[in-house]
Amino acid sequence: MIAARPVELLAPAKDLVCGMEAVRHGADAVYIGAPRFSARAAAGNTVDDIGRLCDFAHLFNVRVYAAFNTILKEDELREAEQLIHQLYRTGTDALIVQDMGVTRMDIPPIPLHASTQADNCMPEKIAFLHKTGFTRAVLARELSLEEIRTIAGQTPIELEAFVHGALCVGYSGRCYLSAALSGRSANRGECAQYCRLPYTLTDADGRVIVADKHLLSLRDLNRSEELEAMLSAGVSSLKIEGRLKDVSYVKNITAYYRQKLDALFARNPAFYRSSAGKSAISFEPQPAKSFNRGFTPYFLHGRIPDITAFDTPKSIGEPLGTVWEPKGASFTLAGAKPVHNGDGLVYLNIKGELEGFRVNRVDGNRIFPLKMPALRPGTFVCRNYDKAFEEQLSKPSAERKLSVDMAFCDTEFGFALSITDETGTRVTIVKSFAKEPAKTSPEEYIRVQLARLGNTPFRAEEISVCLSKPWFAPVSLLGEMRREATERLIQAHRIRYRQPWVKREVCDATVPYPASKLDYTANIANTLASAFYASHGVQSMEPAFEQSPRKEVPLMYTKHCLRYSMGWCPVHHNRKSPYREPFCLTHKQTRLRLHFDCRSCRMLVYEF
Repeated sequence: MIAARPVELLAPAKDLVCGMEAVRHGADAVYIGAPRFSARAAAGNTVDDIGRLCDFAHLFNVRVYAAFNTILKEDELREAEQLIHQLYRTGTDALIVQDMGVTRMDIPPIPLHASTQADNCMPEKIAFLHKTGFTRAVLARELSLEEIRTIAGQTPIELEAFVHGALCVGYSGRCYLSAALSGRSANRGECAQYCRLPYTLTDADGRVIVADKHLLSLRDLNRSEELEAMLSAGVSSLKIEGRLKDVSYVKNITAYYRQKLDALFARNPAFYRSSAGKSAISFEPQPAKSFNRGFTPYFLHGRIPDITAFDTPKSIGEPLGTVWEPKGASFTLAGAKPVHNGDGLVYLNIKGELEGFRVNRVDGNRIFPLKMPALRPGTFVCRNYDKAFEEQLSKPSAERKLSVDMAFCDTEFGFALSITDETGTRVTIVKSFAKEPAKTSPEEYIRVQLARLGNTPFRAEEISVCLSKPWFAPVSLLGEMRREATERLIQAHRIRYRQPWVKREVCDATVPYPASKLDYTANIANTLASAFYASHGVQSMEPAFEQSPRKEVPLMYTKHCLRYSMGWCPVHHNRKSPYREPFCLTHKQTRLRLHFDCRSCRMLVYEF
């Protein structure tokens, strides 16, 4: 019989507020940007704030991971090492890292998770990471279920996979477009998002194939219907993208996946949640109401056509309906969901560009915009701002409580109250008190008073009252014992929490790296990273692109393929392009050349 496996729902946190709301709305773990060296430079947090998040999260056995996943310059190594010690002392449960130089630092026994920026695609690479001390690998988004299953079968390392949020069109850690064109490196947390710009696609003869479309822009990931399949394939941590997203996104998406997973656990005992406490959600989570460019499961089941967002990189929100009867300053929507004053609606105009407007008034199914747009009958309309929904999420929208059992009894000199929470943490309070007989049976009255746990992180599940005689217990005494017991229980829970740790050893040089030569895509930017690879048999190493920019090398490796999108894939469509290659993408002064590597089923992007 196979033992049940714990499953982690991992939510993003832009800051302390987002992190605490992620916990309240059901996350089993939270990842948050370190003060420096995070792959989202705009989402750094102070060590103190990360410590406060740890204190709050650990009450529910929720873990906190610090994103520390940029490549490091030589003059940053000492600062990075000191910062890791500070993060560990605050209670941080793991570091998410890309730079292999971290493994050769003098750091505490904090677990290391290999970021998706480390290009975790191949079973051999991931098995190597496990053998060299990493406890988890964050898988590349491009992997299929079959590939994940193969990886899980070859190494016992924990596997983390994305289930929701924005998609990088390039393989993470192997995109140098921003670094080459603007000096802002994605591997340093400063991506300028050239992939979201409009491009014109031309052939080798200059003929226009597609004009002014966002040809490198993808839809957003949504694998909410694939959770059980992913867990069965070997994934243990399900990750929501979004360290730059606002708090309403974190609330809505975390709560949605919490409910999906709880329903899954109820029907499949092979899996259970990895943290404690139950979240009471006061709204109906709906992913389409949060920022999205349309949804796709991406390559989980192989190559599919619906991964792109060529029309716009902006949020389209939720589909509403089709315009009919545009008349004067108003219009109606066929088959639409209810629309309310203040909602934001969007549509594609005749040029194929996204336009939006605010709803000023609604009369039945007739909508009066603040300013009437140029709508035509048949135009499809979406809502990317639901005013009522956002107002609901702007208020407290979830409470997370640990269930407790309480036992009240009399002693020789007074009374005792014991509280045991669902994690097994237990405290007992004993008070001396001159006992007097009660005029009526006190049991129910005592239960009511003890159940008033108010703003504490606890919820009474069962309260037993066991008295040798019907003794009188005043409200003031019961309140004092309840308050003291819950305070001590919180303290005991924090003391009892065990921060994960690993035995830090010198890297075993007998574990060979899967390759003997490494080019610029290994992102080696410091001597410690070089020493790491050299100790594992790598004989030839190129410096990182950011250290030594070069021409005539791919600036992006992507599984997204424009030849496939156009229906000209020789493998999947068995068709040949009517245009002469190489193809070119142009945006203002930027010109990019495309190369199609059919053997590896990927597209490479070069600068002309």
